[in-house]
Amino acid sequence: MKLETQSQNGQIVVAVREERLDAHNSGELKDRFLRLLEEGGRHLVVDLSSVNFIDSSGLGALLSGYKNASQRGGSLVLAGPQPRVRAMFELTRLNRVFDIYPRLQEALASQSVG
Repeated sequence: MKLETQSQNGQIVVAVREERLDAHNSGELKDRFLRLLEEGGRHLVVDLSSVNFIDSSGLGALLSGYKNASQRGGSLVLAGPQPRVRAMFELTRLNRVFDIYPRLQEALASQSVG
């Protein structure tokens, strides 16, 4: 799975560089979230701008990251979902769980990290 991570203003940006986030690659994303949190990361921003399709496994990986970040006093927000991906969050009502921003810069600005 193509994942790019970088630290920006105390936040860790995880850019998913795949067209699909599904059962074939969601486990790797889940593992990456855990590793980043275990290494001391607290505030994760997931850039979904390259993702055109997400299934229940992909949603589950994001939920797992959200839960693990929250348990550590951190956060996980989403940035740049394509319309089809955004529709899945709305259909499953996960848009009520996640903070979802149209662009990465808005997601980064949303969290005041000290």
